[in-house]
Amino acid sequence: MAYRAEDDYDYLFKVVLIGDSGVGKSNLLSRFTRNEFSLESKSTIGVEFATRSIRVDDKVVKAQIWDTAGQESPGFTLILNVHNDHKAFSTSMKKQSRNCKTNVLMAELTFVISSLGRYRAITSAYYRGAVGALVVYDVTRHVTFENVERWLKELRDHTDANIVIMLVGNKADLRHLRAVSVEDAKGFAERESTFFMETSALESMNVESAFTEVLTQIYRVVSKKALDIGDDPAAPPRGQTINVGGKDDVSAVKKSGCCSS
Repeated sequence: MAYRAEDDYDYLFKVVLIGDSGVGKSNLLSRFTRNEFSLESKSTIGVEFATRSIRVDDKVVKAQIWDTAGQESPGFTLILNVHNDHKAFSTSMKKQSRNCKTNVLMAELTFVISSLGRYRAITSAYYRGAVGALVVYDVTRHVTFENVERWLKELRDHTDANIVIMLVGNKADLRHLRAVSVEDAKGFAERESTFFMETSALESMNVESAFTEVLTQIYRVVSKKALDIGDDPAAPPRGQTINVGGKDDVSAVKKSGCCSS
């Protein structure tokens, strides 16, 4: 009797969730992977990921979906804090020596530079190997839509041009609070050559469709790449990395011969 264990799959794809804090990334993740939703969901601290397998054509595709906090830019936050603190610091230090003020500010800036280095390393690790992304905004908060451009830039700076991107307008159930029109979002997605879908993690609207579409499109890209390099479907079981573009760190893992009987 044929069966598939939980870790049995043909392809493993890494997908990242990005967007401002509070747009509902974690609830999208939990809705898709566990069919759960939390009204008391707190902001993600650090990085977490969950997995789920789906069938595309006759293949089992396992998605490894990464979620992280919306304020993934601690370097920028620290710079703003130093700038603001320096104002207050300058006011409070007027009667003290200029050298003392300079030394303290230099110490703060050194801390910022060190933090920026750690931030770059964390950012690179988060995006490394990603072949798909959901860029999420909140349809009731226009500023989260405005920030999508920044998130796209960061994503594209760290991934290959062939990465599959879905623009997601979440919280579409809050129709009376809508601040971003479907037309504006569609127009932006067309200009940026991304897919687009509105979702509601609360009502489970289009969540399945959004993730499935991304995984299906990745599968199409990887399948074409496998054909281009002459991949042999009858090859013995092994883990094979298939680059979807020109960068070595953007890849999908194909696992052959994973069915048992």
